[in-house]
Amino acid sequence: MCGIIGIASNKPVSINIINSLKKLEYRGYDSAGLATLTDNTINEKKCSGRVEELEKILFKTPSNGNIGIGHVRWATHGIPNLVNAHPHSTDQVSVVHNGIIENSDELKKELEAEGILFKSQTDTEVVTLLITEALKKNNPLNSVFKTLKKLKGSFALGIIFKNFSNIIIGARRGSPLAVGYSKEENYIGSDSYALKSMTNKISYLDDGELCLLTKDEVSFYDANLKKINKKILTMSENDTSTDKGEFKHFMIKEIVEQPDTVRNCIDEYVDSLKKNINIFNFPIEPQKINKIILIGCGTAYNSCLTAKYWFEELTSIDIEIDIASEFRYRKLKFDSNNLYIFVSQSGETADTAAALDICKKNNVKTCSIVNVIESTIARNSDWVLPIHAGIEIGVASTKAFLGQLTVLYILCLKLAFIRKDIDEKTYIKKISNLKKLPEAIKRCIKNDSNVQLMAKEFASAKGSMFLGRGSSFPIALEGALKLKELSYLHAEGYPAGEMKHGPLALIEEGLPVIVIAPKDKYFEKTISNMQEVIARGGKILFITDQKKESLNENIRFGFRVPHIDNLLSPMLLTLPLQMLAYHVALLKNCDVDKPRNLAKSVTVE
Repeated sequence: MCGIIGIASNKPVSINIINSLKKLEYRGYDSAGLATLTDNTINEKKCSGRVEELEKILFKTPSNGNIGIGHVRWATHGIPNLVNAHPHSTDQVSVVHNGIIENSDELKKELEAEGILFKSQTDTEVVTLLITEALKKNNPLNSVFKTLKKLKGSFALGIIFKNFSNIIIGARRGSPLAVGYSKEENYIGSDSYALKSMTNKISYLDDGELCLLTKDEVSFYDANLKKINKKILTMSENDTSTDKGEFKHFMIKEIVEQPDTVRNCIDEYVDSLKKNINIFNFPIEPQKINKIILIGCGTAYNSCLTAKYWFEELTSIDIEIDIASEFRYRKLKFDSNNLYIFVSQSGETADTAAALDICKKNNVKTCSIVNVIESTIARNSDWVLPIHAGIEIGVASTKAFLGQLTVLYILCLKLAFIRKDIDEKTYIKKISNLKKLPEAIKRCIKNDSNVQLMAKEFASAKGSMFLGRGSSFPIALEGALKLKELSYLHAEGYPAGEMKHGPLALIEEGLPVIVIAPKDKYFEKTISNMQEVIARGGKILFITDQKKESLNENIRFGFRVPHIDNLLSPMLLTLPLQMLAYHVALLKNCDVDKPRNLAKSVTVE
């Protein structure tokens, strides 16, 4: 969940390292640092806190050098402070690391037994010291190679050497690492976005591979240190979405962008003239699919859970949902006629990538629904369905969530039609309703002032509850997750019908309770569950698509979303919940785009 950058150039690199670290801030971090080589000396600068603090340090004491590495750290081993910030250096080597060295304690004891002292609490320092020891008998590449053989866990590494002042070595196992190319300059980075301002020519390391950079060339090596070639990809040069523009935060910009996100997705997959969905090349013949297993983490898991209701409603396919971090440790029964679908915004989520890897090893068919088509999960899948959301900077996902839901819904419709679970008339009607979604989303977002009034109810609350039934239940989970992420308030999403089995004990006078109640087959039951809350003093914030007036004196606030189709209501009902979390966070003076302790791309297990 950290971010790393390395630059080998013919000119000083510290300014470009800082600029790249700023682009990596969205991943989440608590400290920052860089190291450059100047006059055969490793010049290390680091700080706790934001990249802006590191920039101030460099302004006072500049770092020269044409070779350098940089890092933003999200703490795992050791508290966030100056000593534990990366890079970690000896007088010979400096290392930046994304990931976790699982056997670091064991390796540390071995090194300490040899009289080697540690300065930090991090697992990364083990790597630095092992490479330093190996350098006594080996060249840099072999020193890194021998060190990697001792490590267990996941990592992306960037390494520079005092006595080899023209090279950077990168290595990858588990955590992503991109390589960029330019004239008289080459780069490594945690993702292509960090490199985009400097180059649009990118390669990606696969697990076990290493690279050696100079300003003039890049060499790649496999897990046996055999030299290999890598494909060079050209990225789009469009970078407009990385600017907040007129908006105060990336998150509100991304909320407002959601009509375009969904429209782009629909335009990509739906043929308006033929009234058909352009999804082909299924890895399994659709009629032969026995079961679909949807797998994700966090918000992506909530999109999977929502899609389960759609697949069950429209198709005859058995559906399972799994949390990626649990999937990989279960005793699984794989079936070649099952389709395993992995959902991830970044396409680099470590638990999801590991679950995908298990599926690949068991020779079952996989599909990924991702926002980054160059990502590890996309590249390792048999089939990829991009969500076309554009770059999402805010840590709390908004437009990527709606993009995931849109693609899952479109896939569901296509499968239902191919398998003859729905007739052509229903299929065309569902597509027609889907096309109305962008405009309905826009209408929801325009009611932002109503949500701001609702947000004031949370300013002094100690917690809240989100209730829904059917496909509104996962939206309740997502609403609670957003509020937790952004405002640091305890929030619980729950099936409304389960209130009486325990959570009702949490209801007390004045507790904000968000009731999500579209006019579907669950509506009357949800209203009955709401009355249980009202009777115990809960303060109701009611969200519905019901056309008739349904508010009464017991409901504090109401928010009405447009009605298009019952199956599409989850996508509209999530909008006021996103805006609610945003405005509560503003009232509490929280860091909206970079919530504490969280990261955008979760590349550790």
